Amino acid sequence: MRADRLVSLVLLLRQRGRLTATELADELEVSTRTVLRDIEALSAAGVPVYAERGRYGGFALLPGFRTELTGLAHDEALALLVAGSRRGAQAFGLGSALASAMLKVVDALPESHRNTAADVAQRLLIDPETDLLARRSVAEEVPGSISAEIRRAVLAGKKLRIHYAAVDRTPAWRTVDPIGLVTVRDQGYLLATRSGAERTYRLSRVSAAEVLPEPAERSDRVDLSRAWQERSTRFRNGGDRIAVLVRVNPARRDELVRTALAVGTQEFDADGWLRLEVTFQDARHAEWALWQLTTDTEVLAPPSLRTCLRDRAVAIAARYGAT
Repeated sequence: MRADRLVSLVLLLRQRGRLTATELADELEVSTRTVLRDIEALSAAGVPVYAERGRYGGFALLPGFRTELTGLAHDEALALLVAGSRRGAQAFGLGSALASAMLKVVDALPESHRNTAADVAQRLLIDPETDLLARRSVAEEVPGSISAEIRRAVLAGKKLRIHYAAVDRTPAWRTVDPIGLVTVRDQGYLLATRSGAERTYRLSRVSAAEVLPEPAERSDRVDLSRAWQERSTRFRNGGDRIAVLVRVNPARRDELVRTALAVGTQEFDADGWLRLEVTFQDARHAEWALWQLTTDTEVLAPPSLRTCLRDRAVAIAARYGAT
């Protein structure tokens, strides 16, 4: 909306000083012609913005001008700035709104705290795009129009019609009652019910969305964290689970446990290694998890898993054994 853009323009000039029309256009993601029209509108509204000509010219505000945006304590503003470094807003189509909000948060601080809070926020990084092994986390792309429509249905409590492509199924239209939105590792999910049954939809698999006029059939209150935990547990416990008896170097025990669905009895062998009973989602999950531990683990049962790991090791040795 233009009103939001005008506020963002004023905040940019307040916090950065003189900016050219091109720099403002890049920040606001509009054309320079639009920036010039906005500058004229601000001047007409009494905002003291002026132009400086010449090679190093641009637009600036008269010294001392500030917007009326108060009520945030220093630590409250810092908390919002840190939260703003998270990328979950992108999954819900709120990236541009978050950027605008961060400008307002910074401007709300007293002059004596503004630079300090901004500096502290720069020293706290949450959920970087890569980890220490340079493994990149790729955020899923969801068209803004679809995100906005889904978000509107969730917040307004209206039924939602989505065109959804489930795994290994033909895309189809479904009418659901939205409950809430969840983002996990840059992947967005819609929690909903369909004909009374709980459903979870991945936002990146929605190709179209339409808010319906009918109110959604849902409770007035929801514990979204608990709902997500319950659905996650049911998802992990589905499929062809497999129980594995394994010996593991105690130094790698926690690493093994983190990959398993459940851990049963455990005891020390005479050589100091741990003997554990662990449960995995399926045979493929078990093979992947145990392969990561290389020679620091040994599968005792079932025999089929021992065979799979042995065959994989033989294949690797054959590949690199030839000279």
